[in-house]
Amino acid sequence: MSTEFFKSTHSGANQSCVEVSHRADVVLIRDSKYVGPSEIRPIVMIPSARWTQFLDLAIGGNSGELGDLAVQVHKDGGASITSPGQTLEYTADEWDAFLKGVVDRQFDRSE
Repeated sequence: MSTEFFKSTHSGANQSCVEVSHRADVVLIRDSKYVGPSEIRPIVMIPSARWTQFLDLAIGGNSGELGDLAVQVHKDGGASITSPGQTLEYTADEWDAFLKGVVDRQFDRSE
């Protein structure tokens, strides 16, 4: 399993996007529009055991909570992902590219 951050192939070259990194016990999510050293970029951690639930919630277009993680889908098509102390805000285009990648199974975990 690669631990590098990657984005959907539906994301534009210069477009900010949802970036994902699969780790042993968690999935890390960040936003490429935040630049600078990794240690100062906001990162949301989702337990691996809840990753499929998160993807189902996202692809369903629903807002909801998974433990201490909250997903808020906005009327304009954008979305927010919030965990304790961190919030990531995505535009409609960023979220759409992510969802297209989810449908294409680009973010499935390969153990």
